Amino acid sequence: MIALERPYPLRGEIWWMHFPGDAPGKSRPGLVVSPDVRNSHSRATTILAIPLSTSIHKPSRFHLLLSAGETGLREDSVAWAENISSVTRDQLVRRAEGQRPVTHLQICRLASLVKLAMGCAE
Repeated sequence: MIALERPYPLRGEIWWMHFPGDAPGKSRPGLVVSPDVRNSHSRATTILAIPLSTSIHKPSRFHLLLSAGETGLREDSVAWAENISSVTRDQLVRRAEGQRPVTHLQICRLASLVKLAMGCAE
């Protein structure tokens, strides 16, 4: 388990984490999308997260472009809404350096893309 300034990540924060299905030992940035009430619950062992990638040259209707200026990361990235995952707290590596929390509006846009990826578009 990692030592945190607080015992849980906040919604909108970008963390380096191990996602299910990634190669052993590989970590990538991920956006925490679960609400803080879930993240802070004493018995919650998982958070909901969406992986980020700098491979922005592969457009998809399930990806949301996040600019470096918006996130504080060094490069523009895309959030892969079709890969939303439940990540255990021990899969969190560290908060991304220089990151700025992603806005509520952008997280709600991602929620719409998750819904679209599930075939539930209106």
